[in-house]
Amino acid sequence: MVLRIFGLSGLVTVASLVVAFLYGGPTALALCAILGILEVSLSFDNAVINATILQRMSDFWQRIFLTIGVLIAVFGMRLVFPLAIVWITAGLDPVQALDLALNPPAGDAPYFPDGSPSYETLLTDAHPQIAAFGGMFLALLFLNFIFEEREITWLGWLERPLAAAGKLDMLSVVVAGAGLVLTAELLAPDDKRATVMVAGVLGMIVYIAVDGLGSMFHTEEHTGGPSELAKATGKAGFFLFLYLEVLDASFSFDGVIGAFAITSDPIIIALGLGLIGAMFVRSITVYLVRKGTLSEYVYLEHGAHWAIGALAAILLISIGVHVNELVTGMIGVAFIGAAFISSVLRNKREGGDEEELESERAVTPVG
Repeated sequence: MVLRIFGLSGLVTVASLVVAFLYGGPTALALCAILGILEVSLSFDNAVINATILQRMSDFWQRIFLTIGVLIAVFGMRLVFPLAIVWITAGLDPVQALDLALNPPAGDAPYFPDGSPSYETLLTDAHPQIAAFGGMFLALLFLNFIFEEREITWLGWLERPLAAAGKLDMLSVVVAGAGLVLTAELLAPDDKRATVMVAGVLGMIVYIAVDGLGSMFHTEEHTGGPSELAKATGKAGFFLFLYLEVLDASFSFDGVIGAFAITSDPIIIALGLGLIGAMFVRSITVYLVRKGTLSEYVYLEHGAHWAIGALAAILLISIGVHVNELVTGMIGVAFIGAAFISSVLRNKREGGDEEELESERAVTPVG
């Protein structure tokens, strides 16, 4: 099963590295490999969250997500999205933005000799609004999870009081809104405050809208993402698909921006982040669903949501303070790793309890 799930990702990785080598030699190949590793490390928590939602979708919508969704992730978010940001914020047309991306200043300088900004500079200048939108979307996802009562808790000493506080209606929106105001006032550059506020509010609106559409097909408990759906089909499946794509976009912001610390070449970024990274994240998602990993390791979903909360905070902090991409990736890995270990220990503990119970039953005389 592992070969079947990861085989295509492996082939795509080899093909991408070959294309990168032909495109730019050993340097391009190395950069492509580094970007692929960066994307997987940054997005492992994304794969866990994707799996929790994907397992509630029908086979048809799972296939849609794993085919059309991959194309959107690869070409939409890793290639078209950065270009769109540049041509919208700089007033360029798409052809000019692509030409600017493919022809950077000598030595990757931030400006051309005539003083005009490079593609990387324009995209970096747009980081505050990108981070505000993605940060608020992810913040609401995290807050809705921790403010929801659930039978199983991971960090019970913290999650149970937060769930009790969550009985206050719209608390997640209140907390997220307060966080946005503080970010705009304390971290955003003076000339970006209004932009950060607008982008953050839009991020909240998009989350509430997609989550609300999912609630129209509510059947069971609410679990922090769109409403729980039993093998969603039709419109319900479509809204879950839409939610997954917006979620993937929010996760992609830090990876796309972080990639420019490594290279500004959009072709290398598309190959590394898009083809290699996005394909492996999809494969990990499928593996988690097919193996029933989330049911077996029950704290993984909790760890992923705490990683999302950390990523949301990092995105908002990065509006005013540079945060190294390694820190972002390692925080996610740390939460997922800790949740996995906790799940293993829980399974061993419960297994031991069951064996002890069986032993007691075996020695207890009948009648």
